[in-house]
Amino acid sequence: MSRAEQRFEWADRPEDGASGPSGLLDLLGVAAVLLEADGRIDMWSPQAEELFGYTRAEAVGQYAAPLLLHPEHQEAAIGLFAEVMATGREWAGAFPVRHRDGGTRMVEFRNMRLTDNLGDHYALGLATDRSTVREVERQVALSTRLVAQAPIGLSVLDTRLRYLTVNPALAAMHGVAEADHLGRSFREVLTGASFVGVEEMMRRVLASGDPVVDLEVVDRTAADPEHDRAWAVSLFRLEDHHGHALGIANVVVDVTDRYRAAKEAERAQHRLRLMATGTAGIGTTLDVEQTARELADVLVPGLADLVTVDLLDSFLETGRTEVGEEPALFRALAVKFAYPSDAVRALVPPGHLTAYHADHPAAHCIRTRRPLLITRLRHGDVERVAADPEAARLLAEAGVHTDMTVPLIARDHVIGVMGLARARNPQPFDEDDLTLACELASCAALSMDNAVLHQHIRSAAETLQRSLLPRLSPRHPGLEVAARYRPAQAFSEVGGDWYDVIPLDGDRTALTVGDVMGSGIPAATTMARLRTATSTLADLDLGPARILTHLDKITHGLDPYIATCVYAVYDPHRAQLRAASAGHLPPVLVRAGRAPELLDLPSGIPLGVGGAPFQAVTVDLRPGDQLVLYTDGLVETRNDPIDERLGDLLRLLSSPYASVEETCDQLLKQLRDPAGHDDVALLIARAHPLTAADGPGAARV
Repeated sequence: MSRAEQRFEWADRPEDGASGPSGLLDLLGVAAVLLEADGRIDMWSPQAEELFGYTRAEAVGQYAAPLLLHPEHQEAAIGLFAEVMATGREWAGAFPVRHRDGGTRMVEFRNMRLTDNLGDHYALGLATDRSTVREVERQVALSTRLVAQAPIGLSVLDTRLRYLTVNPALAAMHGVAEADHLGRSFREVLTGASFVGVEEMMRRVLASGDPVVDLEVVDRTAADPEHDRAWAVSLFRLEDHHGHALGIANVVVDVTDRYRAAKEAERAQHRLRLMATGTAGIGTTLDVEQTARELADVLVPGLADLVTVDLLDSFLETGRTEVGEEPALFRALAVKFAYPSDAVRALVPPGHLTAYHADHPAAHCIRTRRPLLITRLRHGDVERVAADPEAARLLAEAGVHTDMTVPLIARDHVIGVMGLARARNPQPFDEDDLTLACELASCAALSMDNAVLHQHIRSAAETLQRSLLPRLSPRHPGLEVAARYRPAQAFSEVGGDWYDVIPLDGDRTALTVGDVMGSGIPAATTMARLRTATSTLADLDLGPARILTHLDKITHGLDPYIATCVYAVYDPHRAQLRAASAGHLPPVLVRAGRAPELLDLPSGIPLGVGGAPFQAVTVDLRPGDQLVLYTDGLVETRNDPIDERLGDLLRLLSSPYASVEETCDQLLKQLRDPAGHDDVALLIARAHPLTAADGPGAARV
């Protein structure tokens, strides 16, 4: 078996048994020479042939001193040899040796006396090139110094990942003494979950030989058990010069400052994104409840695991924020969890009222107008932030560990509070989180205040609007009449739409629908003026075109308002309808047995523009025929062409309905934009034959 074959056979042996050579002796090239007692060479190793240049045949039997040393060194060397042989003491030193090629090299010697079983003495000389020894010494000294004094962590582990060497820097990082590392496995020293992956990586490096450089590891050690630290870990397989694995070199650089700076930068960017999202996503409507939900949506899960938004009930009811001696009464508007949790039962459901105890953070915010941050919730703190003991139990079981409560302040008045907490997110709230929450709360509070103010103004306008609309008489000569008014939704202002049914002499009836451009109380007030003027002018028995001409002059005096209007008069005795339009959408005429059609009226100009005459047309309106008057809020949307919407109106009117009341309801249900951006006035009149009940007295009801 060759030497190489023997080496591989030994390398495969278990570590705790016999194993192959380390390779260090091969690196040093140690030569062995055996001398007899008189100084003659008896044995000559192959390494000696390489070191001195003489073959075995040339060396064996020769006296060593004359063969290897220059004359001036021979006497000293013979003396040292004699001393070793006489005393048995070992001698080590260096001599300049004469190489067979004529050159000279400095060689390190170590000589010792050997005695065989017969008592005869021999001298064993071990020799190696001194420059090689010095190079190894320098490398060892450098490695030792670097390992001991390097500010980075260094360690060597064997193939079973047991510590062989640890420098002081790494011992300090681990919080474990150097001596307590030795012989222990990697995972015995470092028990954190993140180190499981590092151990697996070490095994891969041992198997493949591919190094791992700057692997970031974040965890905690005994040196700082309360805080996460970060390290850049590099792993290298150590090999002998034959390529056999000796173990793992572990280089560890503490990068906690860099890690924390990066995390802080990431958090800052996250806060900026939240702020941008909140600015764009909070207050999209003039609906206070929707605004509260939008605030919660921005904060969960971006900042908190759960958020509650409560407003003072007095503010919602009256727009005022006075708080008396009694505990403040809150109405919950929004509750949001980042995940399903039984802890939701600890919170007041949206729409419900509650009064928090005096020590509750919400009560604190109302009294002081300042936010309250509780970084770490202890047992007593959980009871403080909860509404009652049962709520405290649910929050504690959910793992709520940090809390902050922020007042909602708008125009220097506290209108409510916002509560935030974390449970699964292990990080406690800090001052930066509180600052972000306060900024978003301020933005939302102003939107909520605007929404409540708008709602009160809108409510007043709607009340005014409804009070100014007519109460229809149940009977009109020759007509069945139904009307509807629908205000805009809560996020839009009430407009100036109106309808009216005016009894006239001769059993005639005036029908009118109009729309003042604008919204709010001013538009409603203008609408009332025009409706009153229309009713007054109708009593003068003027034709539709003359009526609109006078209304145009009146509206012009109400600058800057303009309005559209359709005015029609139905005479049941003649079965005729005479109508005129001032820039309004055309009425629909529905005749029995025929498709509904838009009444062909000269469109005219809106009221208030002035300068153009109005024209009236006369059409037959026989029993069973219907006239549908409406404002643009019924058919106009922000996305659909008006022609398509008018087509939808005609298709719906082609279906038979039991009554004009049902027709009104179905048109509103099918056509009105769900968003309700505009108000709607709708008036439907169906002609029927005159009866005895429609006598002259009934015509003036």
